[in-house]
Amino acid sequence: MTTTTTAFTTPSTQPDVQAGRLGPEEYAKAFADATPRLTATQALLEAERCLYCFDAPCATACPTNIDVPSFIKRIADGNLRGSAKAILESNPLGGMCARVCPTENLCEAVCVRNTQEDRPVAIGRLQRHAVDALMESDKPQIFTRAAPTGKKVAVVGAGPAGLACAYTLAREGHDVVVFDARPKAGGLNEYGLASYKTPGDFAQKEIQWLLGIGGITIQSDWKLETVAQLEALRKDYAAVFLGMGLATTHQLDVPGEDLEGVQDATAFIATLRQTEDKATLPVGRRVVVIGGGMTAVDAAVQSKLLGAKVVHMVYRRGRDAMGASQAEQDWAQTNGVVLHPWLAPVEIVGHSDGNGHVAAVRFADQALVGGKLQPTGREITFEADMVLKAIGQKLGNAVLLEAGLTLSGGKIATDTAGTTNLKGVWAGGDCRAGGLDLTVEAVEHGKQSAKAIHAYITG
Repeated sequence: MTTTTTAFTTPSTQPDVQAGRLGPEEYAKAFADATPRLTATQALLEAERCLYCFDAPCATACPTNIDVPSFIKRIADGNLRGSAKAILESNPLGGMCARVCPTENLCEAVCVRNTQEDRPVAIGRLQRHAVDALMESDKPQIFTRAAPTGKKVAVVGAGPAGLACAYTLAREGHDVVVFDARPKAGGLNEYGLASYKTPGDFAQKEIQWLLGIGGITIQSDWKLETVAQLEALRKDYAAVFLGMGLATTHQLDVPGEDLEGVQDATAFIATLRQTEDKATLPVGRRVVVIGGGMTAVDAAVQSKLLGAKVVHMVYRRGRDAMGASQAEQDWAQTNGVVLHPWLAPVEIVGHSDGNGHVAAVRFADQALVGGKLQPTGREITFEADMVLKAIGQKLGNAVLLEAGLTLSGGKIATDTAGTTNLKGVWAGGDCRAGGLDLTVEAVEHGKQSAKAIHAYITG
């Protein structure tokens, strides 16, 4: 097989990584809300497009089983509080899910308006409209807590699964302590999403609403690092829910991966999320993002919004196999990101002067042969000042296996209720084997495990 490469000479100049590439107004515009809120009139008109189907396919498609026609009908009737109650009864993180869930692949994908008007009802935006109205009202806490039971439950991980589990248990009257490794609660909602999806510190506002039910304590900067810690939780609490997500990024396993300027896309996004003044964030003039999921899109688009001149998003398979939805892919291209399917990284190249910084990434063209990916013999090289890895994450916590938990595919094996093989221990969210790795699914995991835990500890 003959190998063909593009002409490329490794530059010896210093890498072009700078902060403050844009003016203050440009940063504000770039990181403003990507999907502006509906006005009252827009929401009313959109709600009236709903046919309020019996046995509605949109409700069935929702992992948390929100009664979509019911909440939309209440918007049409002007009852936003009642609409929000219908949403949050099924999904206590309904405000965040309205912002970040791929509704185009879930509820909106099966909306009957697709066949009649070639455009679904904007279910996600209507959901946000109702929940935001409640959150901003004088009395946002719409539910009441049951009488205290005296039972305590430990939740490890303050992400969507852990928070949903804690909230559902607290409503039943149990006391819940949520242990989390980060300074702030929220998990991926706080640290892992593009800033333009959740501006205005919404993740923390939603958490404050959740804590308003009472009975929930969050202990930050706590990591599960020993079997003894887990055993102590099992001894001191009536039940334990594990919702710690996936903490370790997969490696590319190519030469040059340890060069300066190469980093995990999740770390890049987390830093960006926690930096109020975006002008202080350095970004390369030329950025290469490796991966095809929503994290890759978020990292690529935000690199462009920070002022990168050229951003390549590279994936080893075809676009139809990307984890990012078609809407996310379109969003990336709208923001100037160049998508390159069928390319696999071969080497990350450093500067010729040996300064230890990335200068380029070499890729091998791929093709499916007999259902398997194989190189075609052609190669291409993209210059890069920064390389962001977004090729998926893994559990990466040896303690779980040492503690005797059964794993499947590197994640915690459970039944449909999240029950593990260890008595009194449940698990949900991204750390649980199987599933779609979506925020809305993690919420459902936490909710269903809470119901199972409640039945378990009340006999």
